[in-house]
Amino acid sequence: MRETRFASHYVSRHWLQYLLGIAALFVVDAMNVYVPQFAGEITDGLAGGSMGMAGVMSLVWRIVFIGAVIALGRFCWRFFLFGAARSIEKEIRNDLFGHLTKLSVRYFNEHKTGDLMAHFTNDLMSVRQLLGMTVITAFDASVMLVLVLGKMIQYVSLKLTLVAVIPMLLIIVGDYFYGKIMHRRFRERQEAFSDLTDQVQETVSGIRVIKAFVQEQKELLAFAKINQNAQDKNLRVVRLRALVMPLLNMVIGISSLLTLLYGGYLAIHGEITLGQFIAFNSYIGMLVWPMMAVSECITSVSQGLASMGRIITIFDEKPDIVDDSQVKPIQALKGEVELRELSFAYPDQPKTPVLTQVSVKVKAGETLAILGRTGSGKTTIPTLLMRLYDAEDGSILLDGHAIREIPLKTLRHGIAYVPQESFLFSDTLENNIAFGVDEWKRGTVEAAARAACIHDNIMDFPEGYATLVGERGVTLSGGQKQRSAIARALMKDAPILILDDALSAVDTDTERQILHNLKENRRGKTTIIIAHRISTIQDADHIMVLEEGRVAEYGDHAALLAHNGLYAKLYEKQQLEKQLHEEGGARDD
Repeated sequence: MRETRFASHYVSRHWLQYLLGIAALFVVDAMNVYVPQFAGEITDGLAGGSMGMAGVMSLVWRIVFIGAVIALGRFCWRFFLFGAARSIEKEIRNDLFGHLTKLSVRYFNEHKTGDLMAHFTNDLMSVRQLLGMTVITAFDASVMLVLVLGKMIQYVSLKLTLVAVIPMLLIIVGDYFYGKIMHRRFRERQEAFSDLTDQVQETVSGIRVIKAFVQEQKELLAFAKINQNAQDKNLRVVRLRALVMPLLNMVIGISSLLTLLYGGYLAIHGEITLGQFIAFNSYIGMLVWPMMAVSECITSVSQGLASMGRIITIFDEKPDIVDDSQVKPIQALKGEVELRELSFAYPDQPKTPVLTQVSVKVKAGETLAILGRTGSGKTTIPTLLMRLYDAEDGSILLDGHAIREIPLKTLRHGIAYVPQESFLFSDTLENNIAFGVDEWKRGTVEAAARAACIHDNIMDFPEGYATLVGERGVTLSGGQKQRSAIARALMKDAPILILDDALSAVDTDTERQILHNLKENRRGKTTIIIAHRISTIQDADHIMVLEEGRVAEYGDHAALLAHNGLYAKLYEKQQLEKQLHEEGGARDD
C-alpha cells in the first residue's frame, strides 16, 4: 500500500521519538490497571476486617506513586509522539513545496491554486493527526484492552469477563463497514474544501474586475453554491459519526448491564468477593475508552489515508522538463541564439502548431526583435528558450549547443526574462528588484532601477525602496510594475535578456530612455525584444516578423521598410496613429 510506504519513509526518521513515546504510553497503561485492583483489595480488607490502617495506607501510597508515574509518563508520551508528528508535518510540507517548485508549467496550468492550498492545510493536518494522535490512540487502546482483559480474567473471573465482552464483539463488525464509508465521505469532503478555497482565492485575486463589472451578486451566488456543497459533504461525515457514538454507547451500556446482573449473582453466591465485583466494574469503565477509541481511530485513519492519498498524487507527478543523458558540463552561457526550423504545438493542442519552420541566428551581443499580431507565436519563443516546454531536439541551439545539452540550472541562470504580465511579490520594492540574485547592495539595486527609469518614482514613495507593493504589485501602476520587473531582470545581468512586450504600459519618452539605457548597459550581451510597437524595436540588429507562426519577413528596419511588406504597413499605420494623436493633443492645448 503506497500510503504505508509513504508514512514509513517519514516515521523511520523519528523512530527513537516514537519508541520513547510508546514506551512511556505503555508504562502509563500498565500502571493504570493496578488502581482498581488496589481499590478492590482495600474494600475486601476492610469488609473482612483483615486490613488495618497501616495496610490501607500502604496501598494508598502505592496508588499515589502510580499517579506520579502516570503523570510523568503522560508528559513524556505527549512530548515525544506529538513532537514527532509535528516534525513529520513540517518535513512533508517542505518536501511538498520543494516538489511543486520542480514541476513543469503544464501541471500548474491543469491544477487550481485553491486545490493546492488545501493540500497544505487540511490534508496535512489530517496526516499529522494520523501519524500523531491516531498512533497514540491505536496503541493506547490496544494495550489497555489487553491489560484490562488480562486483569479481569486473572484478578476477577473468566466467566464474568466473557459475558461482559461478548456484546463488544459487535463493535468490530460495525467498524469494518464504518471505516469504508468514512474513507469515501472524507475524501469527498476534502475535495469540496479544495473547491471552496479555490473560489475564495479567485474571487479575492479578481476583486477589482468583479467590482468594475458589478458582478458581486453573481459571485456571491456562486460562492454560496460551493459553500453549500462543502457544508453538505461535512454534514455527511458528521451524521455518520453522530450515528456511531450512540450505537457504541448502547453496546457498552449492554455490557455494563450484563456485568451488574451476572457479577452480582456471582458475588451473592460467593464466587467473587465484593472487592472483586467493584474492581470489575471499574475495569468495565476502563474498557469504554478502548471501545470508543476504535471508532476514533477508524475516523482518523480514513481521513488521514484519504488526505495522504491526495498528497501522494502530487508527489507522483514528475516534471516534464529535466536534465537528461545529453547534458554536458556547461557552466555559463555566452549568448548566441539559433532557431533551426523550429516547429511547436502545445501538448494540450497537438494538432494546432503555434510555430512552423522558424529559423533565425543571433550572435552574442546582438539584439533580436520579434514583431507580430496577437496569436502569432511571439511569446512561445521565450517559453521554449527557457525550456518551460520542450521543442523538437536540435531545433534550438545556444552557443552552438542543443538546448537539451545545457543543464537547466545553467540555462535559466543565463536568461533574464520580463513576461507580458509583470508579477511582483508581496514584498518591498528593493527585494522585488533583487529577487534574481543571492547577494546585493543598495547601490546595485538603485543602478538597475535607474536603468529601468523607475528610481525617481520609487524615491517619491514615503518608504522609498522599503515600500511594500502589496499582492502582485497591486499598489503600483501598470507602467511602474513593468519598469520594476525590467529592473529585476537588469539586476540579474544575464547573458540573454528577453523583454516580452515589457514596454507596452510606458509612454514613448520613457520607452526611448529605457531602450537607450539597455543599449548602454548591455553591450556585449544578447537582447530579445518582443513588441507590438515598431518604435520599440526599430534599432534592433535583427527584426523577425511572425504571421500565424511563420516568419513572414526578416531583416533590419531599413531593409524591411524597403521591402514594403507587412512590416512597412504596420509602420505606416503606427506613424499615422502617432501623428493623429499629436494633432489631437495640440488642439486640446
